[in-house]
Amino acid sequence: MTIARTICLGFIAVILFGTLLLMMPFSTTTGDWGNFITALFTSTSAVCVTGLTVVDTGSYFSFWGELSIAGLIQVGGFGYMTTTTFLILLIGKKFDFRQKIAINESFDRPFLQGSRNLVISVLATTLSLELIAIMCLFPIFSNDYGILQGLWLAIFHTVSAWNNAGFGLFPDNPISYQTSIPVNLVITGLIIFGGIGYQTIIEFYFWIIDKFNLKKHHQYEFSLNFKVVTKTTAILLLFGTVAFYITEYHNTDTFASLPLGDKILTSWFQSVTTRTAGFNTVDIGKMTTAGLFISIGLMFVGASPSGTGGGIKTTTLSILMNSTRAVLKGQEKVILHQREVPVSLILKAMAVVFGSALTVIIMTFILSLLHPDFLFIDILFEVVSAFATVGLSTGITATLSTFGKLALVLTMYLGRVGVLLFMAAIVGDPRPSRINYPEENLLIG
Repeated sequence: MTIARTICLGFIAVILFGTLLLMMPFSTTTGDWGNFITALFTSTSAVCVTGLTVVDTGSYFSFWGELSIAGLIQVGGFGYMTTTTFLILLIGKKFDFRQKIAINESFDRPFLQGSRNLVISVLATTLSLELIAIMCLFPIFSNDYGILQGLWLAIFHTVSAWNNAGFGLFPDNPISYQTSIPVNLVITGLIIFGGIGYQTIIEFYFWIIDKFNLKKHHQYEFSLNFKVVTKTTAILLLFGTVAFYITEYHNTDTFASLPLGDKILTSWFQSVTTRTAGFNTVDIGKMTTAGLFISIGLMFVGASPSGTGGGIKTTTLSILMNSTRAVLKGQEKVILHQREVPVSLILKAMAVVFGSALTVIIMTFILSLLHPDFLFIDILFEVVSAFATVGLSTGITATLSTFGKLALVLTMYLGRVGVLLFMAAIVGDPRPSRINYPEENLLIG
C-alpha cells in the first residue's frame, strides 16, 4: 500500500460513503431512496470539488442532503489526507512518518518538518476566511430569503466557493445576483483565495506580520512559488476579463443588454469562475463559440498547487512557457525570477500536461461515441470542466446516458487525484536504476 494508493483509495472510500448518504430517504425532498447513479455522480462531484450536477441541487435534495453535500465539499477541498490527519490530531494521537510523507505528497512539499503545523494552519485559514465570507453574504441572502434560509444559503455558497466546487442552491446559479457587487466580490474573492493555494496565503500572512514588525532588521523575501503563482494568476484573471468582454460584448443572450459597469463585472466573474469554480452569472449554453473556447483554455489551466482547484496548475503553465522562451533564446537553463528551475520539475510539468491532454482526448472521444448528436464544442467543454474540477456546463450534463455520466465520474476523479498520482498508484513506487545510457540526438519539431 503505497502513499499514492492510500490517497487514491481514500478518495474512493469518501465518494462511496457520500453516495450512500445521498441515497438515503432523508437526503431527498420526496423522502424516497435516491437513484444510485444520481447519488454517485453528485458525491463524486462534491468530493472532487467539481460542481457538475445531473439534478437541481436545491429542489432534489433536502436540507440533510444539502448538508451532506457541503460536508463532502469541505472534505474534498481539504483533501483526504488532511482530513484524516486532522481527525487523528483531534483524538489526541500522533501521526507517523508515513502520514507525514502523505501530507507532503498532497501539498507537494519537499520536507517533513512542520507537517502538523501545516495541517492546523490549513484548517485555521479555511475556517477563518469562510466565517468572514458568511458574515458578508448573510445580510444579503437573509434580506431575500429570511434569516434561517439566508444563513444556510450563506454557509453553503461560502463552502462551495472557497473549495472551488460551484454547487449552488439557486435554480439559476446565481444569475439572479449578476449585478450585485457585494455577492460578486465575495464569491470571486473566495474562489481566488481558495484556488491560489494554502502555502501562498500563509506566506502572504507572514509578509503582513513582517511588515508590522518594528524590530525587523531584514527584508522579507517571497518564495519562487509565491511569485510565480501570484503573477500567473493575475495575468490569467486580467486576460480572461478582457477576453470575455470582447467575445460576449455583442451577444444579446449574455452581455449585450447590460450597462458598461455590469459588463465589466460579469466579465470579471466569468474570468474568475472558469479557474475551476463552477458558478456562472450568464447562461453558459448561450455563450459564443469564441467565449466557450476561451473558457476551455482557462479551465484547463485551472488553479494553483496546494489549492482547492484543479487543472494543470498555474506553475505548470509558467514552467512550460519559460521553457519555450529559453529554447527560443538558445538557453539551456530555465530561469524564473533569477532562480534556475530543476530539470525534474520541467519533466514533471511536461508529464502533467501530456497526461491531462491525453485524458481529455480519450474522454471526449468516448462521449462523442456515446452522444453523436451533441455538438463537439459542448462535449469538449463538459470533459474539460469535469477534468479540471470546474463544474461549468453548457447544459448537457443531465441529458447524458448512464455510461456518459460514469465516464464523467471517472474524469472528475482523475482530475481531483491527479493523473500522475493515479498512474503512480497503479504502477507502484519507482525503483532507482544504476544504468546510464549513451546520449544521441534526434530531430524535434
